[in-house]
Amino acid sequence: MTSSAPKSDALRALYWRSEILRVVYWLYGEGLSDVVDVGLIRRYLGVDAHEDLATFLDHLVDEGSLVRDGDWYALSARGRAKGEVELATAFSDLVHPVPGECNEECWCHMSAAEAEACADPRARQPPAQSAPATRAHETVSDDESGKAHR
Repeated sequence: MTSSAPKSDALRALYWRSEILRVVYWLYGEGLSDVVDVGLIRRYLGVDAHEDLATFLDHLVDEGSLVRDGDWYALSARGRAKGEVELATAFSDLVHPVPGECNEECWCHMSAAEAEACADPRARQPPAQSAPATRAHETVSDDESGKAHR
């Protein structure tokens, strides 16, 4: 698979830093591996051998996010924190309240526009079917014939 990484050096460094931290943290968090090598990272990122990941791994070692032991790399405490942020950021667009499931954490508490957007789908839903019961605005009484009056 060909890399979709940016072409400029500065953006490539940021891109691969994010991708590598994300996958190494994911492997760690899922309990799949505490240590990784370049081949494992390549496999999970789906990149070709021509992509020089070793350079970007070295940068992560230099900044203190990864610890190197020969050909193996592990997350440092700093790397775990940064990897967690990278992974959360990657999925942030996918994590939203479910329509009709409003609660204290709903986006509708952030702005009037969100409140309107949140209420709209619920307003269009048919009312929930409930068991027959006396409604608060109705009174029921029985007369001699046993028929109810409103």
